[in-house]
Amino acid sequence: MRTLRTIAEMQLAAESERGAGRRLAVVPTMGALHRGHVSLIERARTAADVVVTTIFVNPAQFGPNEDLTRYPRPFDSDVAVAGAAGSDIVFAPSPEEIYPEGFQTFVVNERAASGFEGAERPGHFRGVATIVAKLFLATKPHLAVFGQKDAQQVAVVKALIRDLNMDIELDVAPIVREPDGLALSSRNAYLSADERARSVVLYKALTDAQRRAAAGERSATAIRRAMYGILKEGRPDRIDYAAVVDPGSFVELEDVPLTGALAILAVRFGSTRLLDNMYLEQRKSEA
Repeated sequence: MRTLRTIAEMQLAAESERGAGRRLAVVPTMGALHRGHVSLIERARTAADVVVTTIFVNPAQFGPNEDLTRYPRPFDSDVAVAGAAGSDIVFAPSPEEIYPEGFQTFVVNERAASGFEGAERPGHFRGVATIVAKLFLATKPHLAVFGQKDAQQVAVVKALIRDLNMDIELDVAPIVREPDGLALSSRNAYLSADERARSVVLYKALTDAQRRAAAGERSATAIRRAMYGILKEGRPDRIDYAAVVDPGSFVELEDVPLTGALAILAVRFGSTRLLDNMYLEQRKSEA
């Protein structure tokens, strides 16, 4: 496995693999790799001849009061995990390589990025869309694999690929969860033992929303109120939002359709902010 640090090196390697007729897949990450990331790399491995895992903690998607400086960066461990999972190349550029002096061009999504995480974290999705576009241009993939856990990010990336006519296939992998249902996240390590125990209310609220929809509840307001009630049982420090949205536009729904509705949550325990989501029709990956 190779570790590449510059865009020029990565582009040259990608062009060489493409020229040899090989199919490339990219798995973008910010490092601190866990079982969820491993599942994405393994999924890419089954669909491509060459797997590129990117490791880049993107400063452009962090706000001024967010956790950029304390975000975990176990680089040597990440490289080992990526290799064991099936990566052929780790692309790990520096911030100066991605955003050199004089950098001034950003990618902005004006619909799917406007609410929820976009409203809670102004500028976040500008940073996300920009780094994803730059990583796609550096790695030149046929396939990109993302996780469903960051559902609004997925919506932004889908729009990016569609609206800018990128010749890239997007594969969205199901959420990987702990046995008690908590979605895997690098930020789970910040939770105290008590906060970790209380955080199970996220999964409880989502599965209750799914159950209500399956039983015929069509009022998104009723489902949202029920989610809030369950979340409060966990005594969170703050509930940023709980809602039912269209997964493509991320517009909040009033009436729940039989298919295609997504329940989303963002909840704070102490200084740790947890996101989760679940389709309201049960899918095979969630059964």
